Amino acid sequence: MAHPKRRTSKTRRDKRRTHHQLTPKAITICANTGELHLRHKAYVVDGDLYLHGKVAIKDYAPVAAAAAPASDEE
Repeated sequence: MAHPKRRTSKTRRDKRRTHHQLTPKAITICANTGELHLRHKAYVVDGDLYLHGKVAIKDYAPVAAAAAPASDEE
Protein backbone atom coordinates (compact mmCIF):
# COMPACT_ATOMS: atom_id res chain seq x y z
CA MET A 1 0.00 0.00 0.00
CA ALA A 2 1.07 3.57 -0.61
CA HIS A 3 2.10 5.59 2.40
CA PRO A 4 3.53 9.06 2.84
CA LYS A 5 7.30 9.37 2.87
CA ARG A 6 7.16 12.48 5.03
CA ARG A 7 4.68 13.74 7.61
CA THR A 8 2.35 16.43 6.28
CA SER A 9 3.03 19.68 8.11
CA LYS A 10 0.28 21.68 9.83
CA THR A 11 0.76 24.53 7.38
CA ARG A 12 0.45 22.33 4.30
CA ARG A 13 -2.58 20.55 5.77
CA ASP A 14 -4.27 23.86 6.62
CA LYS A 15 -3.52 25.34 3.19
CA ARG A 16 -5.22 22.35 1.59
CA ARG A 17 -8.28 22.84 3.79
CA THR A 18 -8.75 26.56 2.99
CA HIS A 19 -11.45 25.68 0.43
CA HIS A 20 -13.33 23.32 2.76
CA GLN A 21 -15.93 25.77 3.99
CA LEU A 22 -19.68 25.56 4.33
CA THR A 23 -21.94 27.41 1.93
CA PRO A 24 -25.07 29.16 3.21
CA LYS A 25 -28.44 27.54 2.53
CA ALA A 26 -30.55 29.04 -0.26
CA ILE A 27 -33.46 30.77 1.50
CA THR A 28 -36.35 32.39 -0.35
CA ILE A 29 -39.40 34.45 0.60
CA CYS A 30 -42.65 33.03 -0.80
CA ALA A 31 -44.53 35.55 -2.93
CA ASN A 32 -47.92 34.18 -1.84
CA THR A 33 -47.43 33.65 1.91
CA GLY A 34 -44.43 35.88 2.65
CA GLU A 35 -42.85 32.99 4.54
CA LEU A 36 -39.09 32.24 4.56
CA HIS A 37 -38.33 28.72 3.32
CA LEU A 38 -35.59 26.60 1.80
CA ARG A 39 -35.69 26.51 -1.98
CA HIS A 40 -37.04 23.34 -3.63
CA LYS A 41 -38.50 22.13 -0.31
CA ALA A 42 -42.09 21.98 0.91
CA TYR A 43 -42.97 24.14 3.94
CA VAL A 44 -45.89 24.47 6.37
CA VAL A 45 -47.80 27.73 6.93
CA ASP A 46 -50.88 27.84 9.19
CA GLY A 47 -51.34 24.06 8.99
CA ASP A 48 -51.18 23.90 5.16
CA LEU A 49 -48.27 22.36 3.24
CA TYR A 50 -46.98 24.59 0.43
CA LEU A 51 -44.79 23.63 -2.52
CA HIS A 52 -43.75 26.09 -5.25
CA GLY A 53 -46.06 28.75 -3.79
CA LYS A 54 -49.20 26.60 -4.04
CA VAL A 55 -51.08 24.60 -1.41
CA ALA A 56 -50.02 20.99 -1.79
CA ILE A 57 -51.92 19.53 1.20
CA LYS A 58 -54.68 21.33 3.08
CA ASP A 59 -54.69 20.81 6.89
CA TYR A 60 -51.32 19.04 6.81
CA ALA A 61 -50.29 16.90 9.80
CA PRO A 62 -46.81 15.32 9.77
CA VAL A 63 -46.85 11.52 9.63
CA ALA A 64 -44.18 11.19 12.32
CA ALA A 65 -46.26 13.19 14.83
CA ALA A 66 -49.36 11.10 14.15
CA ALA A 67 -47.46 7.81 14.50
CA ALA A 68 -45.73 8.74 17.78
CA PRO A 69 -46.23 5.89 20.26
CA ALA A 70 -47.86 6.54 23.61
CA SER A 71 -45.45 6.21 26.51
CA ASP A 72 -47.72 4.30 28.93
CA GLU A 73 -45.30 1.60 29.99
CA GLU A 74 -45.87 0.32 33.53
